[in-house]
Amino acid sequence: MSARATTRRRQLGATMRKLRARRGMTLEEAGRLVGVSKATVSRYETQAGPVKWLVVDALCREYGANDAERRAVVALAKDAKQQGWWNSFADSIPESMNLLLTLEDEAVREDHFSCVYVPGLLQTRRYTTALQQANEMRRSPEEIERLVGIRMKRQEILTRPNAPHLWAILDESVIRRVVGSPEIMREQLGQLLTTSESPNVTLQVLPFARGAHAAALGSFVILGGAEASLDVVYVDLHVGSLFMEKDEELERYRLAFEYLRAQALDIDASSSMIKRAREEV
Repeated sequence: MSARATTRRRQLGATMRKLRARRGMTLEEAGRLVGVSKATVSRYETQAGPVKWLVVDALCREYGANDAERRAVVALAKDAKQQGWWNSFADSIPESMNLLLTLEDEAVREDHFSCVYVPGLLQTRRYTTALQQANEMRRSPEEIERLVGIRMKRQEILTRPNAPHLWAILDESVIRRVVGSPEIMREQLGQLLTTSESPNVTLQVLPFARGAHAAALGSFVILGGAEASLDVVYVDLHVGSLFMEKDEELERYRLAFEYLRAQALDIDASSSMIKRAREEV
């Protein structure tokens, strides 16, 4: 299996480890229940080697996974060798982004909190280009265009059949910070207003006037699976990416998002603030 074909396999392995740990089983116990070796169960929990979906299905049943969890995990097993649309960009993206794109491709919802820039799924081409040009890692125009193309392609998940629901909470600084130029920023704010009218997009603004809030430490994304137990938190640390899936980590970020949602303006008031920001640019 090539390095760039392992992202679904990685997600499968992480999920299988999580389900077994939740049940409190050892590798040996799990293998004995489904008639495979301890080594086989261990291999299924890594990103190495092929898997048989029937064994994955049997393990899920022994782990007490509910029907929705089991179906989602078996689907991952069946598609473990499948490469995503981003495989053709393999030389341009790090493995962490490869994993993010896989998780996003499988997500049924995405909860974003952004305190610096507009979330990538909602950016205009010119806004994305301006961000790439401002990066401290200087890139050629060709490299920038390639990275921008990846982001634009990524946005297609919002218009596909059975698109995930995107709930984005933007700190007011996001709509006030002029990226690129006033013209580019006006276009970007207009794009936010247009996108917010989509049935699968909910947009809120957290105004400065609300003061300290539940996520003062930074932006994050909760990528929601078919079941809450399959959720993953993604944090872009600029110097790297962090993926979190432990129950206590997920609960902390879910709670933070609930607080943020309560502190932010409602949908209509958020649209009004974005309109004012566009007029004032």
